Amino acid sequence: MISLKQLHYALAVEKTLHFKKAAEACNISQSALSTALSEMEKHLGFQVFERDNRKVLVTPLGRQFLQRARAIELQMEDLRKLVETQKEPLSTPMSIGVIPTVGPYLLPRILPALEVNYPRLKLDIVEDQSAEVLDLLRRGALDTAIIALPYACEDLLTFRFWTENLLWVTHRDSARAGQATISVEELQQENLMLLKDGHCLTDHALAACKLENRSNFSFSATSLATLLQLVVGRIGSTLVPEIALEQLVGGNDTLAAVQLSEPGPHRELALVVRPNYPSIGNIEAIRALLQAELGRQVPGLQSSRLALAK
Repeated sequence: MISLKQLHYALAVEKTLHFKKAAEACNISQSALSTALSEMEKHLGFQVFERDNRKVLVTPLGRQFLQRARAIELQMEDLRKLVETQKEPLSTPMSIGVIPTVGPYLLPRILPALEVNYPRLKLDIVEDQSAEVLDLLRRGALDTAIIALPYACEDLLTFRFWTENLLWVTHRDSARAGQATISVEELQQENLMLLKDGHCLTDHALAACKLENRSNFSFSATSLATLLQLVVGRIGSTLVPEIALEQLVGGNDTLAAVQLSEPGPHRELALVVRPNYPSIGNIEAIRALLQAELGRQVPGLQSSRLALAK
């Protein structure tokens, strides 16, 4: 009989393609892991892994086996979480993914409230781009993720909690810095710097402004903070989501933020979970707390036009 531990060990090897690293991740010795997998393969009647002293490969039949093993492990994890739903809400460990254009600006607002309202909650937070955190979510490595919509996640459940607009940020000496709004036509005359491909904020910005990414500079930024420093240096201008405005622009008198004339909202923030995730009540609790905390804090910005998602 194949055990769940053997499936777990096999999936660890698939992830690392290295027996020693997989053993360390599973907190067992390399010899114990190798023995367990050899016994599993003997029971199966075929090799899952092809290995020598230099590398580990997954066999074609092994890939099919591991795909089913992953589904079994995910179901077992969901069963464990189903048991946990009988406990006090948000009283057990939870893993959450968050994208870089949301995490640094949302987490400082929500984490203190979570600690006060749910002191037993232990969060494991992973920051990465949308595609990566959603892949981890689908594989069961995360309980939930916070992303910005629109984004392709048709096979997942979304719990929207916030809508917001993008603002054009430029140097205060710019000719258009004092305008109330800026139009698409005017933006096309500016050197607009955006994050490198893969960041959903770039897609949202291009869609909101009906623009193509046509920066004259080869610099490929991976963070909004870097882009703002380039704006300070008069290298160009950029677009910033309202949730990040206070942290990135507030108090910096060398920068000016201008509303876009294109109607919003330009993006929505949402919690995302698997359809069969058993602790939906926990997601609803976090969503309510997010709405309450953002509703108290963000509208203090003079330029904010944020509204709670219905």
